[in-house]
Amino acid sequence: MGICTSAGVIRDFAGPYYVSEDNMAFGKPVKYWKLDPNKVYSSGPSAWDTAVHDASEEYKHRMHNLCCDNCHSHVALALNLMRYDNSTSWNMVKLCFLSLLHGKYVSIGGFVKTWLPFVLFLGVILTVILTLHLR
Repeated sequence: MGICTSAGVIRDFAGPYYVSEDNMAFGKPVKYWKLDPNKVYSSGPSAWDTAVHDASEEYKHRMHNLCCDNCHSHVALALNLMRYDNSTSWNMVKLCFLSLLHGKYVSIGGFVKTWLPFVLFLGVILTVILTLHLR
């Protein structure tokens, strides 16, 4: 998960002490959620870009942790700093659910890349369960 600057440059906490620019850790985006810049409640010029920059600078000094401090946390910090939607309670769980609900796929291929591995994995599990159960 990444967050764009107002110029469209994607910032992504891609690994320990590293925030990438337009080079996301898991490849090109397959899904996006377009946020409304008018919902930024921080004061000052270019509050959006300032918040994205400050969150990125903070995460350049952090160790990446898949479960607790990851790219979702980086985006949440940026949203908290800009007080997006007048909220400072953004976190990785909230972002996960809201991006699942409000996100749009970039293409049919993006949808397939997202869900095909899960469907195949589920198919294998169901096949094993049914095979063992029918014996």
